[in-house]
Amino acid sequence: MDDYLKDDDFSQQIKRIGAFLSELLNIQVTCRLLGIILEESTPEELQNQATVRSSVLEVLLEMTKLCDLYLMETVLDDESEKRVLTALENAGIFTSSGLVKDKTLFCSTEIGRTSFVRQLEPDWHIDSNREINSQLARFIKRQLHISPMDTERIASNVFSFSSLEQFFGI
Repeated sequence: MDDYLKDDDFSQQIKRIGAFLSELLNIQVTCRLLGIILEESTPEELQNQATVRSSVLEVLLEMTKLCDLYLMETVLDDESEKRVLTALENAGIFTSSGLVKDKTLFCSTEIGRTSFVRQLEPDWHIDSNREINSQLARFIKRQLHISPMDTERIASNVFSFSSLEQFFGI
């Protein structure tokens, strides 16, 4: 009878297997907001408004289940940062998806965003700035370049799609 698994032992094994699989799936991803999560495409536009693209909400929900996700953006002022956080909050990104607000990072230059990515060393980086993707190509194993106009491949490890939804087949 010693080799017979009790219900409690079986449930513990299932929990351990689930934790192991979750760890395998829990990759780190950094993602720019402009042109990917937000409708706006320039930091100047964020000085007036910030609007979350409704079509990307489902993708974000799934990503936060499987990934350690960091959102980041270059902003020109503190008000723009507040606008972005408010838009993300109003869209339910911090409540329904489980994304932690502290993992939304802001900087004042593109070089700052590049530095964030390099310091975090993510498994994937998602950006809409071709130059940033190009600069990071030798440091980050896998990247997505999101641009409705420019889907030409930048490097062998940078995949180009017109939207995040297109990459995920939604």
